[in-house]
Amino acid sequence: MSIGEIVREIEVAGAPYGVTVGPDGALWFTLVTQGAIGRYAEGQIETFALDPVGGQPTVIVAGDDNALWFTEFHGGRLGRITLDGVVSSLAMDGPYGVCTGPGGMWFTELQAGRVGRIASDGAVQGAAVDGMPSMITADSDGAVWFTVNQGNAIGRIDTDLTVTLHPLPIPSAAPVGISAGPDGAVWFTEIGVGAIGRIDSAGAITEYALPDRDSRPHAIITGPDGALWFTEWASGNLGRIDPDGKIDHLALPGAEPHGLTVDSTGHLWVAMESGALVEVSPS
Repeated sequence: MSIGEIVREIEVAGAPYGVTVGPDGALWFTLVTQGAIGRYAEGQIETFALDPVGGQPTVIVAGDDNALWFTEFHGGRLGRITLDGVVSSLAMDGPYGVCTGPGGMWFTELQAGRVGRIASDGAVQGAAVDGMPSMITADSDGAVWFTVNQGNAIGRIDTDLTVTLHPLPIPSAAPVGISAGPDGAVWFTEIGVGAIGRIDSAGAITEYALPDRDSRPHAIITGPDGALWFTEWASGNLGRIDPDGKIDHLALPGAEPHGLTVDSTGHLWVAMESGALVEVSPS
């Protein structure tokens, strides 16, 4: 069964990877190969080159300070860009995930094996986590959750930096994307085995196998319709799973979908590394 309708495809001169809605209502996205940050609004694309350009910007989110925050895994920087394009950064060891959470901006250092927080005053604190911590999200109860890609686990870190790890039942699941769900649980993708997972506040884990186990599910977010939406990097699909585990798909134009976000109208936007931003109206 297909879901939603493709509204339009915006061609981008580059390889979009992460995408989010900024505090200005525009779409902001990373250009991973080109080493730049892009902005799309009112039919126009503007790009801001990073210096140096080889940092491979990946995840981007709206911060709590009227700016956008992004990670440069290869360049070893946690970056910040203002709405008028002024960029600053903080040196890190292989940062990948970033999110707004209690007390500031939270991040993962995949290379160093650390999960941490940068407060509004610039103070940085962190806790060691082995196994390549990857994407990260805040839940509604004030905790922050993250995937441990090579540790095959879902982690939780509290505001006092206490870390709890929950091992996944399936070996080599390699979790990546993670999002607080509409049902009070946290949902995540298992790129290694082609499945979507759910973990509740007590740590109970449920896994839902995708029809194509080789589809490589990547990013996941809560949609405007009370379901979870996710990208499938290998199959080129946008997926949807409701809280009961029912799964549907929509074929996307282009290839290698990665990040996705929801705009103010309730439409989804998907970053296609093949060179486009795709707008989807959920059915």
